[in-house]
Amino acid sequence: MTETEIYYNPETANKKDFAIKKHELLHILIAWVGITFAFSWKGFGGYQNMLIMLPIILAGTLTGFIGHELAHKFTAIHYGQHARFFLWPMGLGFAIVMSLITSGSFVFAAPGAVYIWGQNITRKENGIISFAGPLINYVIAFFSIIIGLIVKYTSGTNYVMYLFFGIATINLFLGAFNLIPIPPLDGFKVFLWNKYIWVVSLLIFIGTYILLMYI
Repeated sequence: MTETEIYYNPETANKKDFAIKKHELLHILIAWVGITFAFSWKGFGGYQNMLIMLPIILAGTLTGFIGHELAHKFTAIHYGQHARFFLWPMGLGFAIVMSLITSGSFVFAAPGAVYIWGQNITRKENGIISFAGPLINYVIAFFSIIIGLIVKYTSGTNYVMYLFFGIATINLFLGAFNLIPIPPLDGFKVFLWNKYIWVVSLLIFIGTYILLMYI
């Protein structure tokens, strides 16, 4: 998820700083831990399943959530903008509450956002920056499915297969969730930029998610 801030520092306008600051890293780690708990929680009687699934969910949220946010950040910087991830405490709290209420059946996956500021950003650039997060989710999901299928039909190691399918599932969920065309989610800005890309990408996410259920 991305948010756009309107302020500008002319002294650093032409510098592309891809570094992740300590404060930003702390926000990312807190959001990652929170979203991992939200995906992991299976109710007070589900501790055993939680422990079994935790490595899979950690891998899924590490690649899916952090990969998603960094894709926004680095794409924005590529276009000459400044970008930094900030924790959204209300969103993180809502994610945890919804997970507790639904025993992990539904996760509100918006614990923070990459804020962007700079000059002369076009609607197309803003759309591409927003699309970068779901795109990296799909790329990770696609290759995870391929690796999972290779493991399934060669080694027969069920846990490794479930690891990659789990990574794919979480990435598909995060990508599809963020493509919902409601602000401040990515889908709103992608929809404003290119409705065709928005429709096709959302259908691909949903279709792949359904296909994964039957593999």
